[in-house]
Amino acid sequence: MRGQERAAVCDVRQSLCPCSHGEGEATVSPHGFYQVPPEHSQDANQGSVASPGEKNLETADAVAACCCNGLRRASAVAPKALNGPRERQELDYPIDPGSLPPLRNPDILVGENDLTALSYLHEPAVLHNLRIRFAESKLIYTYSGIILVAMNPYKQLPIYGDAIIHAYSGQNMGDMDPHIFAVAEEAYKQMARNNRNQSIIVSGESGAGKTVSARYAMRYFATVSKSNSKAHVEDKVLASNPITEAVGNAKTTCNDNSSRFGKYTEINFDEKNQIIGANMRTYLLEKSRVVFQSENERNYHIFYQLCASAQQSEFKHLKLGSAEEFNYTRMGGNTVIEGVNDQADMVETRKTFTLLGLKEDFQMDVFKILAAILHLGNVQITAVGNERSLVSADDSHLKVFCELLGLERSKVAQWLCNRKIVTTSETVVKPMTRPQAINARDALAKKIYAHLFDFIVERINQALQFSGKQHTFIGVLDIYGFETFDVNSFEQFCINYANEKLQQQFNLHVFKLEQEEYMKEDIPWTLIDFYDNQPVIDLIEAKMGILELLDEECLLPHGTDENWLQKLYNNFVNKNPLFEKPRMSNTSFIIQHFADKVEYKCEGFLEKNRDTVYDMLVETLRASKFRLCANFFQENPIPSSPFGSMITVKSAKQVIKSNSKHFRTTVGSKFRSSLYLLMETLNATTPHYVRCIKPNDEKLPFEFDSKRIVQQLRACGVLETIRISAQSYPSRWTYIEFYSRYGILMTQQELAFSDKKQVCKVVLHRLIQDSNQYQFGKTKIFFRAGQVAYLEKLRLDKLRQGCVVIQKHVRGWLQRRKFLRERQAALTIQQYFRGQQTVRKAITASALKEAWAAMIIQKHCRGYLVRNLYQLIRVATITIQAYTRGFLARRRYRKMLEEHKAVILQKYARAWLARRRFQNIRRFVLNIQLTYRVQRLQKKLEDQNKENHGLVEKLTSLAALRAGDTEKIQKLEIELERAATHRQNYEEKGRRYKDTVEEKLAKLQKHNSELEIQKEQIQLKLQEKTEELKDMRGQIRGLHIPQPAGGGSGGAESPGGLGQSMGEALVSEEEIPGRQRGKVLGYWQGGMPPTLFHMTDIMVLGVHGNVGGEQKGLLEKSFELKTQDYEKQIQSLKEDIKALKDEKSQLHHRLEEERVTSDGLKGEVARLSKQAKTISEFEKEIELLQTQKIDVEKHVQSQKREMRGNKDMSHCAQVQTKLLWVCHCRRDITCDWLSVEDLEHLNEDGELWFAYEGLKKATRVLESHFQSQKDCYEKEIEALNFKVVHLSQEINHLQKLFREENDINESIRHEVARLTSENMDLEEELDMKDRVIKKLQDQVKTLTKTIEKADRLPLSAANDVHLSSGPKEYLGMLEYKQEDEAKLIQNLILDLKPRGVVVNMIPGLPAHILFMCVRYADSLNDANMLKSLMNSTINGIKQVVKDHIEDFEMLSFWLSNTCHFLNCLKQYSGEEEFMKHNSPNQNKNCLNNFDLSEYRQILSDVAIRIYHQFIIVMENNIQPIIVPGMLEYESLQGISGLKPTGFRKRSSSIDDTDAYTMTSILQQLSYFYTTMCQNGLDPELVRQAVKQLFFLIGAVTLNSLFLRKDMCSCRKGMQIRCNISYLEEWLKDKNLQNSLAKETLEPLSQAAWLLQVKKTTDSDAKEIYERCTSLSAVQIIKILNSYTPIDDFEKRVTPSFVRKVQALLNSREDSSQLMLDTKYLFQVTFPFTASPHALEMIQIPSSFKLGFLNRL
Repeated sequence: MRGQERAAVCDVRQSLCPCSHGEGEATVSPHGFYQVPPEHSQDANQGSVASPGEKNLETADAVAACCCNGLRRASAVAPKALNGPRERQELDYPIDPGSLPPLRNPDILVGENDLTALSYLHEPAVLHNLRIRFAESKLIYTYSGIILVAMNPYKQLPIYGDAIIHAYSGQNMGDMDPHIFAVAEEAYKQMARNNRNQSIIVSGESGAGKTVSARYAMRYFATVSKSNSKAHVEDKVLASNPITEAVGNAKTTCNDNSSRFGKYTEINFDEKNQIIGANMRTYLLEKSRVVFQSENERNYHIFYQLCASAQQSEFKHLKLGSAEEFNYTRMGGNTVIEGVNDQADMVETRKTFTLLGLKEDFQMDVFKILAAILHLGNVQITAVGNERSLVSADDSHLKVFCELLGLERSKVAQWLCNRKIVTTSETVVKPMTRPQAINARDALAKKIYAHLFDFIVERINQALQFSGKQHTFIGVLDIYGFETFDVNSFEQFCINYANEKLQQQFNLHVFKLEQEEYMKEDIPWTLIDFYDNQPVIDLIEAKMGILELLDEECLLPHGTDENWLQKLYNNFVNKNPLFEKPRMSNTSFIIQHFADKVEYKCEGFLEKNRDTVYDMLVETLRASKFRLCANFFQENPIPSSPFGSMITVKSAKQVIKSNSKHFRTTVGSKFRSSLYLLMETLNATTPHYVRCIKPNDEKLPFEFDSKRIVQQLRACGVLETIRISAQSYPSRWTYIEFYSRYGILMTQQELAFSDKKQVCKVVLHRLIQDSNQYQFGKTKIFFRAGQVAYLEKLRLDKLRQGCVVIQKHVRGWLQRRKFLRERQAALTIQQYFRGQQTVRKAITASALKEAWAAMIIQKHCRGYLVRNLYQLIRVATITIQAYTRGFLARRRYRKMLEEHKAVILQKYARAWLARRRFQNIRRFVLNIQLTYRVQRLQKKLEDQNKENHGLVEKLTSLAALRAGDTEKIQKLEIELERAATHRQNYEEKGRRYKDTVEEKLAKLQKHNSELEIQKEQIQLKLQEKTEELKDMRGQIRGLHIPQPAGGGSGGAESPGGLGQSMGEALVSEEEIPGRQRGKVLGYWQGGMPPTLFHMTDIMVLGVHGNVGGEQKGLLEKSFELKTQDYEKQIQSLKEDIKALKDEKSQLHHRLEEERVTSDGLKGEVARLSKQAKTISEFEKEIELLQTQKIDVEKHVQSQKREMRGNKDMSHCAQVQTKLLWVCHCRRDITCDWLSVEDLEHLNEDGELWFAYEGLKKATRVLESHFQSQKDCYEKEIEALNFKVVHLSQEINHLQKLFREENDINESIRHEVARLTSENMDLEEELDMKDRVIKKLQDQVKTLTKTIEKADRLPLSAANDVHLSSGPKEYLGMLEYKQEDEAKLIQNLILDLKPRGVVVNMIPGLPAHILFMCVRYADSLNDANMLKSLMNSTINGIKQVVKDHIEDFEMLSFWLSNTCHFLNCLKQYSGEEEFMKHNSPNQNKNCLNNFDLSEYRQILSDVAIRIYHQFIIVMENNIQPIIVPGMLEYESLQGISGLKPTGFRKRSSSIDDTDAYTMTSILQQLSYFYTTMCQNGLDPELVRQAVKQLFFLIGAVTLNSLFLRKDMCSCRKGMQIRCNISYLEEWLKDKNLQNSLAKETLEPLSQAAWLLQVKKTTDSDAKEIYERCTSLSAVQIIKILNSYTPIDDFEKRVTPSFVRKVQALLNSREDSSQLMLDTKYLFQVTFPFTASPHALEMIQIPSSFKLGFLNRL
């Protein structure tokens, strides 16, 4: 093939010789291609576009090679003489421009993503562009307007992963490299935006990759529209592909997995644009493949999968064997496909059946029918004579066939060899010959398989049905392309008929898009002549067309193919130009299709169209016991597919229908009806086109066969699209793109215009004279074919001319410098050489000796003469000096005498002049000072006014704050007065209560003293009665009462002694009555003196000493009972006294606390009053500042008025100017105010210089004065600023104090209320105790010792109160109640808003508060309480994260607090590894009772989940900015130049996003960083998050670079490198160099370097291999293949260089993936950082609303 191309190129080059360049003639451009003037470029281009079928392929290949390699001018050598020297002559031959080959596009346009962007649109240019992209750049996708051209690479490429899908998701079509995913995204986006149904039409030859392309499109939809439901509809939709491929695909000579049916898959979406179901419709299954396959072809895959699994247990009952054993699977000769495992594919098929919900019994039914078909093919039919045939009833395969399908063997055997003919009068059974029987058997097999195929598709549709409501759908049409073979039959006829319909729809759609574009841009619309294939369609489907004649022939009992063909000849030959009869054949006909002429063989047309199975066989199968088989042949009509019911539009053309029932049942009529329904669907949707191209027939990877590709491009309509585009304005540029690209062609006057649109119009009018070659739209400029190439040539010439000028000057400068250097070197050499030569000629040895001797003699002689002359001159000079000096001295003396008076006069005159000059100078200096001071003051006033405005604003704000603070102070004072009143009332009550208590104590003491007196009196009376008792003792003894032991001693000294003596007297039980004796003993035992109450009884005892013994017992019992009663009363009194003591101590303690509180309040009131006085002082200072400001303003105004009133200001300015001029130009003084004589006098003694020195000193004085004033002003300003700062600090302090006072007052109010209520309770209790005391006053005599203890108690209680009233020490715990737990979680976690709160609190404050509550639960040793708190906390954090799952600030805040809480649990766990950095107080706060390690693990998991969501939110926010900022924005302005794209974006592909820049990325990163720092996130976590973000930036940018060929240029590499440096500077500015974020950008940095480095030599390849270590081999090769020069001065990367680099990279063992995984997350580690905050010092802000928590 290449040899043919070279030969064609040589022939073309030898036959073409450019002529001399006259007007309208072609010229040769510097690029090596012909350049036609603009007015002829369109004609030349149009002349090069061939109509379909006009050009043969050899010419196209030759022209393509010519176009790609360029043409050279022809030259000839004409010899003048046979043997003489030969002279070279150049002969020019005139050539008609119309006969020239097509013009080549500029190099800058070669390899474009869109073929319509080419300036010259013709077949050679299209072929060359596709060759460059496919064979050299390894790019398989190319746009051609709205068509995606997909070349089959015959090789697995890493461009279909999920990363690629996500990269194309959301992108506009044309922004990235062409891809099937870009078309799918465009369809999905238009569906979502416009709520309009879409269709993707995939067509092409067998083996071109239609099935794979359709599969990738469906996979894209399933990925980007994945729902959250558990139905997995997307997986089911994708699972339908393996099943349909198994039962509908087969190996052909062109393709190992060729689809033998057309398929339209409708993917249904809901209102959220998520997949909810799908539906499928099939067209024209190739049933003949079931019974016949050509050589090297196979039957459908499912048969071979079944045979490969025949030995498995579940398939044993099918009685199958290998595929070689069956007729229907071995016809092709080879039953195995290389690299395909049929058994493994069977497992996959069954899995997909199961995934779709088709269970085992259904699968077994399907496999049973398939096995029956294989066995049916092996049924042997033998011939019995010439008219009959026979099937043996004992045939093993027939037996298995009947068993599997539940049929009667005899009937099947009978009706396979016979047929029943039913007439009106009789029924005849007619035997069939063996060929007829074989045809009947094969027809039955085809019928069964067709029914099975339809049944499987129906069940798949049922599995993909959905319950919801369909909103929109996207249809994917995978249909056969235009086919032409050596033998074309009925299948090819139907296929080409369908392609004619699709091509017509495609032409109309392209025409419509072109018209919409022109109308949108207000471009005059002109009719474009395009190929209309309606005549061909009418030939096929119209009334009395080919299909109708075919159906009509099928109705005839004896209709044959020959009769039908003869009818075609009679109706169309010489009547329809699109129908022809072959010259050498009577069994064929030719149809001129849109792509090519096709010759069809009529053999088999009728049989295939009828598709008949004999009725008796159908009846036999209808009676099958196998239900599925019987259902296939039921008479009930097949219900219409639900697919068609959803089409709500009507066809634009009425569908042709027939009244004949049999007519509608033919294959042709069915296919035509389904085709009409398909066209209805496509017309109701927005179509998108994918044309699959087969690059070669040998299935070689990346091998380009031009002849085959041109055939397919013509057949699929790509060239027709290009032809339509070429007739109008194919090149379309926006004004901005044109201005940026061709600004170099604009003049300075044109660039001066502000309106770029107007500039473009002016430039185009100047550059292209013919205005018909372009049109100006609203947003674009439309060019005819060739004009962009012409502009590119002008631009290149301009650049080349500029380069030549620069080279000229640089080379001239280099040559001049070289010449001067060489000239200087030559002169030096000459000088040295000539000197040496002269010396050698003139000097000899004798001459040297003589010259030396002469020099010595001359030296001594000259010395003697010079010494004599010197002596003589010296003597003469001294003599002359003496006389001269004397003469001058005498003359000077005489002159001094003569001029003494003149000198005096001069002295006074000069003094007067000096004084006058000094006064003038002083006046001038003063004027200068005044002017300078005025200027300085004016400037100072302006600055002061600005500062005053700022101060006024600050004073205003301070005044407002002061007013608010004053109101707060007044409110506080009112509240303090109320508190003071309340305190006074409380103190008054306390005093009253104290007085009452003291009164009571005084009464008790008085009563006590009275009791002492009574006691003394009683003792005296006891002493008096002692004597009487002694007498009575004698009387008692006289009564013969015995004395007890030890009695009588000390009886007169005490009551005890008296009692003892009384006991002695009462011992006798026989003589004293018992009751009275017990009474007496009870009195004494109870401690009561007998004199008051019971003396009479004692006396009675003495009188009745003779009482009987029976009264003795009663007396004893009475004594015992009374003794017990008194003991109980004494015990109760002791308890009451103890309670009184406790209450008294508590009262003392509370009184002391109130006293301390009141003292604190007094101190606070005093401090607040002092601060209030300070505020008044501040007010005075503010007023003083205001007055000073007013004075300064008045002073400034007065100075201004003085300046206005000064009439001599102009004169002062003139004087100032003159004086300065005098100072700088002393020699040219010509001032009016100094005469010439004065100037002479002034200059005599340098007085002007002295004046100048004086002026400089005065200037210095002024400068120092002004400097001092400036310092003073600056000090005053600093003082004022300091005062303002001080005032603001004081106000902040006051506000803080006010807040504290509010808190204190609030707590005081609560405490006072509590104490008041307690005081009331105490008063009630005191009243009760008073009543008790009154009741017990009668028994106070026995409580003397207790009262003395009570008198000592107040002092000890007061001491206790004093000790307890010291400063409080907190324990770092927060007390809370179990019922307040829900409120704690709600206020602290769920309702807390971080914004506005984070700034004023310590990091992780909520976490510390939670931990302090945990400590409290731990201190109580309450496991349930602690467990409940921890679970509630974890659930609350999970809930708040779930509620704010997209809120970055909230996620950052709770990630920080979760980590702080986790660190607190570790820090205070008591484990040594976490206690290293604790203080002693922190070690005291460790948990004591519980181990929370399990909860630490749970919290760690929660933190990881929050971190991952946190990273996802950051990535989602920054990802849309990355590509525009890193790739598209020009950080280095003017470096990148737009290259022509010409891509026509769809209506939905409008860039509606904001223009993001690199600054946007840096701002977003800064926002993330600032928020993380404000929320107190650990620095290590911040570094990990930044590292993750930088990895995302690098990965997304690099992935987009891989998918955007237009970005792979040297200049873009410089832009990327610049943007990376910005990111590195940001890291340095934030002190994040140690975060390893810079290393994540290394692949992107190496890619940028690879774009910039030289790529030509072996050393360059080695350097690339050594440097690009972070890029994989696939990525390096991808960048090299995608490298696209922006200008002609950049060189493309040659394929040989790419092969060199690839050879070096083969030794690497790295990933074969092209894209980086943007979803990759680095492993996160949560560092332990001990909290420096002491728990006991943490305070809870009031904004947290946690007043129910108490600090312990």
